[in-house]
Amino acid sequence: MSRRDVRFALPSKGRLEQAALNFLADAGLRVDKPNPRQYFARIPALPELTVVFQRPGDIVVSVREGSIDFGLAGLDAVEERRGDNGEVMILHEALRFGHCALALAVPEDWPAEAVGDLTGVCRDLPHPLRVATQYPALTGRFLVERGVEGFTLIAAEGTLEVAPTIGYADIISDLVSSGQTLRDNRLRVLEDGLILHSQAVFFANRAALQTRPEVLSLARQLLEYLEAYLRGQENYLVVANMRGDNPAAIARALFAQPDLSGLQGPTLAPVYTRAGELWHSVTIVVHKDRLIAAVKALRVIGGSGVIVSPVTYIFEEEPERARRLNENL
Repeated sequence: MSRRDVRFALPSKGRLEQAALNFLADAGLRVDKPNPRQYFARIPALPELTVVFQRPGDIVVSVREGSIDFGLAGLDAVEERRGDNGEVMILHEALRFGHCALALAVPEDWPAEAVGDLTGVCRDLPHPLRVATQYPALTGRFLVERGVEGFTLIAAEGTLEVAPTIGYADIISDLVSSGQTLRDNRLRVLEDGLILHSQAVFFANRAALQTRPEVLSLARQLLEYLEAYLRGQENYLVVANMRGDNPAAIARALFAQPDLSGLQGPTLAPVYTRAGELWHSVTIVVHKDRLIAAVKALRVIGGSGVIVSPVTYIFEEEPERARRLNENL
């Protein structure tokens, strides 16, 4: 590679465009794009990184071919266009936004209930089964793996739901969120027709990571931000007061409650009251799913004045995916 800049491509349109910008801003990686018509921008927190805006499918191709170092797109686009030679390396597979599914949908009145029924339906058609899709690689592989014979893939853009109605396809393979659009067009997903669960993922060009130290350094920094932010969103910071003069005894009482152990353990600090009573402040990190249980457990052992605060980041000594990056390289 002769260029010296490090490039990070974001979706320029579609369902992920604004969601990606919002996600990065919330994670402390705000994208500074003064003019909405510009295709280049900066992230003030990482000024050495050049942000480029592209269509999601083009992002994957650009990362695969090496003109872009990092990309953010849906897993559906990545798996469709990443190729078979390992050029695209997924660094974070679950950014928790942009959820959808790629699935096979048939007309409501079709006799097929499952993918295995399609071969029988094909025998009654005057032509090979026509499948309209924007994902020919994923769809074709899925149909072959499930033994469907005699089908033709029809590359299509735009609204696929009308394809069976107007007659240029028999069934479709498309992204589904709520399924309402399918129902509005008298289509339904086959019982086992799920091809891929998708959400936003962060990925990179493997060769750039291996040959350019500045790219690897930025990959680690980006993973630090993303992992710390995502872990923070899973948890609350809980602070409570507990009467007692022995912090070790208070800690033992906390450890006896499964929901009160925190990350490594609780933090205790003396509370100086006007009346001279002996209290300690307890600080723990609690998973959001266990918040109510944790508050109840604190009350059981004498906790009071419980304060719950959101957590923005939880930085680990070495983030899991940064460790995994090192292993994969």
